[in-house]
Amino acid sequence: MTLQQLRYIVAIDRHRNFARAAEACQISQPTLSTMLQKLEEELDVRLFDRTNKQVVPTAAGVKIVRQAERALMEADRIHELVNEDKGGIGGNFNLSVGPTIAPYILPKFIRLYRQQYPSVQLTISEMKAEFMFDALAKGDIDAGIAIAGNSRSGTLEIPLYTEAFLVYLAESCWRKLPVFKPENLEHENMWIMKEAQCLRDSAFSFCKARAKGHHIYEAGSIETLIRIVDENGGYTIIPEMHLPFLSDQQKQNVRRIEGNYLSQRRVSLYIKEDYIRQSMLNTVTDTLKLFMPEGMLHDNIVKFSIRL
Repeated sequence: MTLQQLRYIVAIDRHRNFARAAEACQISQPTLSTMLQKLEEELDVRLFDRTNKQVVPTAAGVKIVRQAERALMEADRIHELVNEDKGGIGGNFNLSVGPTIAPYILPKFIRLYRQQYPSVQLTISEMKAEFMFDALAKGDIDAGIAIAGNSRSGTLEIPLYTEAFLVYLAESCWRKLPVFKPENLEHENMWIMKEAQCLRDSAFSFCKARAKGHHIYEAGSIETLIRIVDENGGYTIIPEMHLPFLSDQQKQNVRRIEGNYLSQRRVSLYIKEDYIRQSMLNTVTDTLKLFMPEGMLHDNIVKFSIRL
């Protein structure tokens, strides 16, 4: 059994087609079939059922492919670990970021990260939490940034920052109130973004209060919500880091919500429990330190490095 054979069966599993898997591995299809056959003979088990129409892993094949993915992931990192121990930061780093977080951190993060770590081949994917955890388990990504409190078995959660939610009001809507309480919000038209603004473990949840508003519309982005409020009245809830996206006139429509615990979201960095590239993880937090608003990053991130 060789690492190359393991790469071949992982490719076959991902593409479910011998021609595409061979092309991805840059070998001929007969060579791929021969190498698979040799591995099956060595292991004395059939890894894939193949017909003219499809290629699917057997029950044993599913387990072996998953183990092959883990083995390849660790093998690929040996050179990178040696390089890190010598004081260099390089190699591949695959990061995922949640879609409701990405617009606020990625533009500056990408620019600063590339300046600070030119030897790192950075790849960023925008993923919802459920896809992020699947990608972590398979070793497709090194780490993911997502809303806190979603950790699963086999993953480690590292708190990154806490961001306040604010009220964005229409021009004609309660302009005299300097600060809002949750009970103030229940009597106005409330416009929300589907799923993203549910406040986990909160005594007051904007999502739970939907029935108390006169009209609820589930938009797909914060920018859309703001435009809806500007045209239709009412209010919406926006994250603090959206403020720079507002015009000076729109910023006049923003109000605080009383009670920090009831109006904030926490964001974390997720990795597998057995992840060992400590120096690479610190490239993420060190880059965030360069541009995140003061007081937003978690104290441990500001004062210390990540230690695995």
